[in-house]
Amino acid sequence: MAELVFLGTGAGPGVPSFFCSCPGCQEAWRKNGYSRTRSGAALRTGKRTLLIDASPDLRAQLLREKISVVDGVFLTHWHYDHFAGLGELEYYVKLERREKLPLYLPPSAVRQFNSAFPNLSEVYSIIPWQFFRDYCFDGVIITPLPANHSVETAGFLIESGGCRLAYFSDTAGLPEITAKRVLGADWLICDATFYGENWFPDAHMSVKEAIQLGRQLEAKRIVLTHLSIHYSQAITGEELEKEISGYPGVMIGLDGMSLDIC
Repeated sequence: MAELVFLGTGAGPGVPSFFCSCPGCQEAWRKNGYSRTRSGAALRTGKRTLLIDASPDLRAQLLREKISVVDGVFLTHWHYDHFAGLGELEYYVKLERREKLPLYLPPSAVRQFNSAFPNLSEVYSIIPWQFFRDYCFDGVIITPLPANHSVETAGFLIESGGCRLAYFSDTAGLPEITAKRVLGADWLICDATFYGENWFPDAHMSVKEAIQLGRQLEAKRIVLTHLSIHYSQAITGEELEKEISGYPGVMIGLDGMSLDIC
């Protein structure tokens, strides 16, 4: 049995944001359960723990979830809120693991990685992932699939024991070829950055658009992630929970939440 743990479920600013006093951020200050660190996940395959993205909050996320061993990292794309935590694994590799950590990243991001992190060449083995290629770990299959975002971006289809989970934290709908691959998935983890007007319809989705996509894909269960709370139209977590309760099979992702992929 595999398990997916949500390390973070927030968009770029996180919730609360240091510069924001909207109702959603005020709620998160008062009630820690409504706080959101930047999006990412940990996939436990049985023998290994693999990270999906490395947010700027990675150290705190790993401590919170008591994750002491990391066996590899898959990056969805090269945006700061998804790669900035790579440096947090430097001393784990040098002092504990003592061998390079596999880093699967977009082919177009290899040059950017080398430019941004020249001092991490001893920490990571760089492996450009390939769309539609299966990467197998302890019987769990991870397949990068194209997403619609502003840079080369993948979502990941994760298959284990007949269960299919599709993780797309940053996308504006899905390309047809990807939609066909994830049709009928048991879980769709989906970009729901905006509540209200979608400021960037070519890169992200709103809450309603994410739910609509999940219905079109005939996903059995939909989990909303990469939530901003205060982009476009501010909303509190309690208000969003009340609204989502009217949509069967739809859940709001929370930091620390876990899903069994069996």
